[in-house]
Amino acid sequence: MTKWVYAFGDGKADGDASMRNLLGGKGANLAEMSSIGLPVPPGFTVTTEVCTYFYANGHKYPSDLKAQVDAAVEHMGKIMGAKLGDPKNPLLVSVRSGARVSMPGMMDTVLNLGLNPETVEGVIKLTNNPRFAWDSYRRFVQMYSNVVLGLEHHDFEEIIEAAKEAKGVELDTELDADDLKALTVKFKALVQKKLGKPFPDTVEDQLWGGIGAVFSSWMCQRAQTYRRLNKIPGDWGTAVNVQAMVFGNRGETSATGVAFTRDPATGENYLYGEYLINAQGEDVVAGIRTPQPITKLVRERQGGKLPSMQEAMPKMYDELFAIGQKLEHHFKEVQDVEFTIQEGKLWMLQCRAGKRTAKAALKIAVDLVNEGLINKETAVQRVDPSALDQLLHPTLDPKAPKTKYTTGLAASPGAAIGEAVFTADEAEKLANDGHDVILVRVETSPEDIHGMHAAKGIVTARGGMTSHAAVVARGMGRPCVAGCGNLRVDYDKKQMTVGDKVIKQGEVITIDGSAGVVYVGRVSMQNPELTGDFNTLMEWADSIRKLKVYTNADTPTDAKTARSFGAQGIGLCRTEHMFFEGDRIVSVRQMILAETVEEREKALAHLLPMQRGDFEEIFRVMDGLPVIIRLLDPPLHEFLPHKDVEYEAVAKQAGISIEKLKAKSATLHEFNPMLGHRGIRLGVTYPEITAMQARAVIEAAVNVENEGIKVDAEIMIPIVAWKQELDLAADIIKKVAEDVKKEKGKLPNFKIGTMIELPRAALQAGKLAETAQFFSFGTNDLTQTTCGISRDDAGPFLTDYQVKGLLMRDPFVSIDRDGVGELMAIAAERGKKTRPEIEIGICGEHGGDPNSIELCAQIGLNYVSCSPFRVPVARLAAAQAALKKFERDV
Repeated sequence: MTKWVYAFGDGKADGDASMRNLLGGKGANLAEMSSIGLPVPPGFTVTTEVCTYFYANGHKYPSDLKAQVDAAVEHMGKIMGAKLGDPKNPLLVSVRSGARVSMPGMMDTVLNLGLNPETVEGVIKLTNNPRFAWDSYRRFVQMYSNVVLGLEHHDFEEIIEAAKEAKGVELDTELDADDLKALTVKFKALVQKKLGKPFPDTVEDQLWGGIGAVFSSWMCQRAQTYRRLNKIPGDWGTAVNVQAMVFGNRGETSATGVAFTRDPATGENYLYGEYLINAQGEDVVAGIRTPQPITKLVRERQGGKLPSMQEAMPKMYDELFAIGQKLEHHFKEVQDVEFTIQEGKLWMLQCRAGKRTAKAALKIAVDLVNEGLINKETAVQRVDPSALDQLLHPTLDPKAPKTKYTTGLAASPGAAIGEAVFTADEAEKLANDGHDVILVRVETSPEDIHGMHAAKGIVTARGGMTSHAAVVARGMGRPCVAGCGNLRVDYDKKQMTVGDKVIKQGEVITIDGSAGVVYVGRVSMQNPELTGDFNTLMEWADSIRKLKVYTNADTPTDAKTARSFGAQGIGLCRTEHMFFEGDRIVSVRQMILAETVEEREKALAHLLPMQRGDFEEIFRVMDGLPVIIRLLDPPLHEFLPHKDVEYEAVAKQAGISIEKLKAKSATLHEFNPMLGHRGIRLGVTYPEITAMQARAVIEAAVNVENEGIKVDAEIMIPIVAWKQELDLAADIIKKVAEDVKKEKGKLPNFKIGTMIELPRAALQAGKLAETAQFFSFGTNDLTQTTCGISRDDAGPFLTDYQVKGLLMRDPFVSIDRDGVGELMAIAAERGKKTRPEIEIGICGEHGGDPNSIELCAQIGLNYVSCSPFRVPVARLAAAQAALKKFERDV
């Protein structure tokens, strides 16, 4: 018989932390906490295999599941000394999701399940606390109606607001037992009215309704969006955790909260989090009430008046701190925990690896090594390479003039500038149209996930440091200012107000998520300063990785930036980018418009010293490191004018009529220029272009070497399909080199290679390697030509492919392993067979994508090349790729 249900509690568990694929992260860690003796309310986990069965069999369950669930419920009741549905001694339970990878807030939860008109009376008699009983009951009806029955959350909130207004109070906690009982009756009446059937009072129906809702939520829109954004496979499924309820809303000696064993924003080593007295957990994470800090230190930093947990409940704080330390040492990782205090007893409801900012991740990783909890290899694996982008981009200039609009909590660090928008849909739409936007909400919910991803930053009027907005923003690397108490958001008018200051949709604001401040208008930025922890982790990564990391740089400034980030060479210097500056475009256009070889060579002669000077500067900056220079690649029409006013200027410069210029432009027009007259094909038609560029490179190398600087120059020929093309270009370059040697008396060391960006080139790599001394995969074009998709036009429909689960990743963001990756592997193998010492790398933005870098390591490339700001990302990803074959050793 298949085991579908795993129990935990009372110091024992059927499972453990290694079973997260089967039990989900939450279930596995609940089992682990139980086994190591922590105070965990008993319960059981329905496995992810049931979720898979559920979707494969028309939302039906295995035939033997019910018996296993019934046995687990009975076992849980015995531990708690209560029984589900017993009018005199009722057991109440929570039903929660638990995927193998944390998906905060994306799936559904039901609390206080097991209440009905009979059991609520039993709770009253047992606790002698009518207010607590009716508060729990109204919460259950509201949550169950929303999660399981599909009613709108706001319908119930309107009833609550009306009740508070009628009584003249502001807070839910100011409603008494009679008020809450009346709310429960109204809630159930609303269900009857909306659905035409009563709210379910049979506890067995409630339980299976909750289990079914959690499984169904795996495929809800927000969960699918989250999985798509975070590359989580849809076939993993979720587990369901059913656990005995403990109550943080049983008076002033009860509380609930969320804590991290270290600060998730900075990495500082102290217990960090928030709590609420006389509340349930949903009040904290949903931002319904603004919680208080757990520690006195944080309260003082934030200027809070109300006491921290450390001050109000010192004994409970000490116990929580000790448990946090035990968990951190057990898992050798920073923990994010949920807890409840019920009438002076602490219960642990969840633990998981804490999400953190890139800055915190670096500090925590280095600190854990220094504390002897993990080794350097594990530390390198702990930091998400893509998250390093948070550290490498500008922050607000502290000296810049600023007009403060409002303040809140520094919920997620970083700074952002954008137009204020007030709905997730509008944020996504404007972002797709090219706008930078800041999403402003009263509070975010899981339904806002697509807008949060589209926005540059997030602002909320309500919520704390562990609210949905804060947790999701930190995970996404978005700056967030949460809990701006004096901010009023009006969705209907599409505006927000602080006092008499109104900001309407479309007006620009700046947010500083590191300080918790919102500013009016734009505030200038400054470049970041990298910490010692960054340098330490990068040194560890460099000692581990096998792949070299080069950069794509077309200017000395880009080259300097890349070197400061640790680049070991230039893997792609695009010579055409140099043609657009200043008066160079005039000479380029004269070259294009030339009627004879002589006229063309005359124009090229003007360009030669300019290109030579550029290469000299870049060689000086790189100072002996490899510099791979790609010869002219784009179609010539890209250099010609497109507007009438530009035609007039160019015609005047060239000394020809506008009509003749337009006619020449028309002859250069191509229906599919990506596959047209470009790259080596220009060199075939106009060999003098190849000769000029080769001379500029080789002369620059000689001149710089004469200054005592070592040069490692490599000339790369693009868009090659046939060996004959490559041989033609190589012969031109070699002849130029001999000419330079005669003129200068010396010849620098240089290589000739090619880009592999066509399927034919990949398949013929063995023959190309007879001439080419190096290969560089141009994976942008190789993806286009392999998949038959235009990168410039594919955005809208590739999104549909991802939404519908047809593609996990955009192939222009992360290499298509089965198609493009297979061609790369073939080319690498065949190239090395012909020329074992051949150097093979990759250029283009795939070179900064961690998933693509892993592929490059697997197929034995020598280097990856990416934009300057992604060099640290690539260095770390390359180290992680090198460690993939080893089990994590802690």
